[in-house]
Amino acid sequence: MLGQLFFFMKRIALHTLGCKLNYAETAAIGKQFTAQGYTVVGIDDPADLVVINSCSVTSQADRECRQLVRRAIRHSPDAFVAVVGCYAQLQAEQIAGINGVDLVLGTQNKFSLFDFINTEKKKNHANVVVSCINDNNFGLASSAGFEDRTRAFLKVQDGCDYHCTYCTIPQARGRSRSTTIVEIVRQAREAVGLGYKEIVLTGVNVGDYGKNDGTNLLALLKQLVTIDGLMRIRISSVEPNLLTDELLDFWFAHDILCHHWHIPLQSGSNTILRKMQRRYLTGVYAERVERIKSNVPTAGIGSDVIVGFPGESDASFNETYNFLNDIPISYFHIFSYSERPNTSAAAFDKKIDPQIKAKRSTKLRQLGIQKRHMFYETFVGKTVPVLFESAHLDGTLSGLTEEYVRVDVKSNADVTNAIVNVTIKEAFSEKCIGTIAEPNKIPTIRIAI
Repeated sequence: MLGQLFFFMKRIALHTLGCKLNYAETAAIGKQFTAQGYTVVGIDDPADLVVINSCSVTSQADRECRQLVRRAIRHSPDAFVAVVGCYAQLQAEQIAGINGVDLVLGTQNKFSLFDFINTEKKKNHANVVVSCINDNNFGLASSAGFEDRTRAFLKVQDGCDYHCTYCTIPQARGRSRSTTIVEIVRQAREAVGLGYKEIVLTGVNVGDYGKNDGTNLLALLKQLVTIDGLMRIRISSVEPNLLTDELLDFWFAHDILCHHWHIPLQSGSNTILRKMQRRYLTGVYAERVERIKSNVPTAGIGSDVIVGFPGESDASFNETYNFLNDIPISYFHIFSYSERPNTSAAAFDKKIDPQIKAKRSTKLRQLGIQKRHMFYETFVGKTVPVLFESAHLDGTLSGLTEEYVRVDVKSNADVTNAIVNVTIKEAFSEKCIGTIAEPNKIPTIRIAI
């Protein structure tokens, strides 16, 4: 039976919905299959096996997953279709009800996907395997060695002990837990050995790393910065209340740590933050941002904002707008509040009309575009190191600065996966345009603006 399955099921289409953590986990799953001879194809290409790693942070994410499943089935009607991850954990029966889905695996079971594929054929009804969250089960995941990427995503933490009133992540992923510093250092060294220049530390609540094991994120970073050959360490996101002075001082002092901070805000109204049960108020947030910018004027600082939370009045929305306008952050992602089952906020009154949410989202989106453009413009005329990620047929090379600024250049040289000095010539709302600086003339250093 196993030989027959390998003969017929050689093409695997993998797709990730949601966060960088999900991508790292998809890569870990994918490596199990490529090690057995599977070839990775696109979600719209003919495939023998389709695996969708789902997200459930919003109802939009749920809807996107269902649409993607149906799209994959249209392109590969005979494929064995597996949906795994957070949406599968929380709403397994919804997914199982889609005609053509063969397997639904929750967050605890997705790393055993290969075992289920080895024993299953295309069937009339989906097999659903969703286990209770085991808070001792971590599930190692690294994207290093999977696909042609220039940045390796390492999973260092999973789950969350916070209980924000709008969030289902504790239900989908369980309590906060981490893998060991020794294991992360091993994976980081492996990534460097494979040629990666940058690693990205991912998790649900990365700032909570090691809290149950007598260690912390700072202790992890102190080990990672010593790895020979590693040129950049990027941290996906840290809650503002976990950005301690000691952690920030270490971050400022080590060039290997990217000058890029992603700090979730969710609301600029203290009234709404309290209703959300966030663990900080706007004063703490503003102070952390100001401390970063005073030490690193070029820092890229991103955020997340939820619009239309129950009880968000015009006044509280304006507080959010003015707060974001006034503080020196570089960009922010906007999410329209989505009522999630089994959360406290689902029972809150004073729901916001969808049209009002849409108008507020548009207003914030316009502000976000302006702020990102203003931030990008500060780099015009400066020369900065860029890690190039991709080369296009028209001769355009695209990469990222350590501040998370997207930069495109035109060049005949293939400098993919190299860190190269680029002089920024123009700034737009989504990217900067530059030229490769003359080699050996301009050192690869941080700049002061």
